[in-house]
This record gives sequence, structure tokens and C-alpha cells, in this order.
Amino acid sequence: MSDPKLSVVFITYNHEPFIRKALDGVLMQETDFDFEIVVGEDCSTDNTRAILLEYKEKYPEKIKLLFREKNLGCPTLNVYQTAMECRGEYLAFLEGDDYWTDPHKLQKQVDFLESHPDYMGTTCTFSLIGENDEPIENESLTKLYTWSGDYTFADWQNAGSWPGQTASNVCRNFFHNGKMDYTILYRAHDFIDDGVIFTFILLQGKIYRFDDVMVAHRYVEKAGGESWNSRKLKRNYLIEECALKRTVMEWVEENAGLTDKAIKRAGKEFKTTASVFLKHPSKETWKIFYPGLRYYLHVKFGHPKMRDGSEPAVK
Repeated sequence: MSDPKLSVVFITYNHEPFIRKALDGVLMQETDFDFEIVVGEDCSTDNTRAILLEYKEKYPEKIKLLFREKNLGCPTLNVYQTAMECRGEYLAFLEGDDYWTDPHKLQKQVDFLESHPDYMGTTCTFSLIGENDEPIENESLTKLYTWSGDYTFADWQNAGSWPGQTASNVCRNFFHNGKMDYTILYRAHDFIDDGVIFTFILLQGKIYRFDDVMVAHRYVEKAGGESWNSRKLKRNYLIEECALKRTVMEWVEENAGLTDKAIKRAGKEFKTTASVFLKHPSKETWKIFYPGLRYYLHVKFGHPKMRDGSEPAVK
């Protein structure tokens, strides 16, 4: 196959019960362009690899397998390394427990980007399902994805709604353009990548969100589970989220400058970490509170020049 028009960044770990449905949802896509599926398999302990080899044998020109020699222990690093192997002009993202439900998903999103060069990415509506494909409701989650139409960096700074869920994202392949240091993807957090990827996109252009339901997102929250929602049950998610946001803000400041809204967000995150530290003083909470304090003082009083425009000035 010559260089494909689009690459699917497909990461998986211990997805044996789900991965066939995920792969079938990609392979059913009806497009007038070539696409590849680049799979980052992170040393699963179940039969995920065997299933991948089965599909590779059936679709040798379509599927590229990246079998990690040992578990990376960092899903965001898996995303980064997999994306760096992608050749497509466009990228789509998928994890092995989610799946696509519309056979025209990729065609619709690529067609939009082809005819709208001022947009950097597209997303769509998704349905929420449980471990056994049962429809579930989670108002606190779905209300974050109520956006429709155009979504800009200024909207991202307001952080009222999200432009889309990761599996709904099709965007231009920014990883090879050399404009930024994209290693922040795995340096910012070991597990959370969606917010960082959307930051990359929005710093370089708008996102358009389709109202069409084209994705099924699996939401599983149980003790001992492999998903992020399961793992965060035993992690201090509040503190981790504050640290992640501060790290990304520092990166945005370096690459594009900050807005007044970003400064206010830094203050909000500082207040959150301060509250946690005062209620539960420990070495762990101090490690989060003190950098938050330093960064808030920096953006409030020490930054030489703050931007007042609504669009980022990417270097």
C-alpha cells in the first residue's frame, strides 16, 4: 500500500473481550481512500495478541502491529509511540474497548476536513455502554460532551464542555509537523491523553463536532479493572487532575502564551490543591500544593507579557 490517507492510532492492553468488535468497527469503514490501522499492543496478559495476529493474517496490508517487548506502564507513551509510526495525512484514535458504529464515520470526517482547510479536527456524538454492551446513563459524564458545531481554543479555555470523546476524534496529523514538543503527551500524565491531544489540535485550528452518533464508548468502573475509570478508584484523581492541568498550562505558555482565562484557571487549580493540602497535610499533598503555588504566583505576577487575544499564537 502507498502512504494511506488516514491512520488509525489503535492502542490496546488486555482487551480480549472487546477487541474484535473494535477492529470490526474499523474494518467496516466505507471510504474512497486508503487507511491503515497501527496497533500499539502493550504486552497484554490475555489473548489480545493472538486475536491481533489472527486479524493481521486476514488483513496483512491494512494492519500494522507494534508489539511492545515489555509493558510500558504508561498508556500515554503507547499512544505517542504508536502515533509516531503513523503515515497518514489524517489521524483517528481508538482504544481496544471502544468501537465505531457508523460505517461512514471516517469518510464524513475526512470529507469535512478536506473541504474546510481552516479546521484542524472533527469529533462526533457517542453512545455510552457498559462492560457487556448494555446502554448506560451517566449524566455527569455526558453533559461534558454537549457541544455542537465549531469549537475553538477560546472554548477550551472556558472548559465548559469538551469537543468530543477520544474515539470520535479525526484530525490532521500534527505529530510530524515539528511545531511543538509533543512528548508532553506522556510526560504530563501516564494515563490521560484526551485533553492533551485536544490541546495540540486547538492550538493549531478549530474543531467541528458532528451531531451524528458514530461511536460507542465503553464506561467500566470496577475494582481491579484495567480501564482508567476503574484504576482511578484507587488513585487520588483530584490531585492528579490539578497537576495535569498545571503541567499542560506550563506547556501552553511556552508554546503559545497564556490568556487571562488561563491565569484564572491556574488560580482555581491552586485553590483546589491548597484546600486538599490544608485538609490532609502530607508529603504527597505538599508535592502538589507547592508547585501549584509557585506557578500561580508566576502567571499572576512574574509573566513578562500576557496575551489578550482569543486565538493562540503558535510558534
